Amino acid sequence: MFVHLAPESGLARIRRSGIARSRWAKPGLPRGVYAVPVTRNFYISHQWLRELKRQHNGSIIAVYFRVPDDEIVWVGHYSQTHRPMTASEAVAEFMTADNREGWEVLISRCIDTKEIHRTRILPQVLGWRYSPSAKGKPPFCACTYCTRGEYGGRKLRLRYGVTD
Repeated sequence: MFVHLAPESGLARIRRSGIARSRWAKPGLPRGVYAVPVTRNFYISHQWLRELKRQHNGSIIAVYFRVPDDEIVWVGHYSQTHRPMTASEAVAEFMTADNREGWEVLISRCIDTKEIHRTRILPQVLGWRYSPSAKGKPPFCACTYCTRGEYGGRKLRLRYGVTD
């Protein structure tokens, strides 16, 4: 079982047509559907929510789906190279990783409506922003350009002495 996070505005389309592949691809990877294996730890399974919320207006929903165990998927940390393996091997790799924050699975095809198990509206405060280990670290850049429109951007600029 995997979970894909999507904007709530696309819920009717997902229920009608399934989950479409992303419009863009990372270098060296095919286009596909990004997901995370469902674990007993709710936070780890839904860790990408706050990072995705930075890019989308509105609420984020969870779409739970199943793929065959022998299907080839790509797995890895978002900032490192991904490796192809079967879906069952990807789940095992994810479960045995020391730090599972930032990991993702890429399924290189669309997800059909028959494979979708359920959809769910999530609490909108789960996960990390910027990077999994960003909490408590100073920002890379606190200039007016980089922090404009960000929540708390003005206070951040004042704290680091950046003038508007």
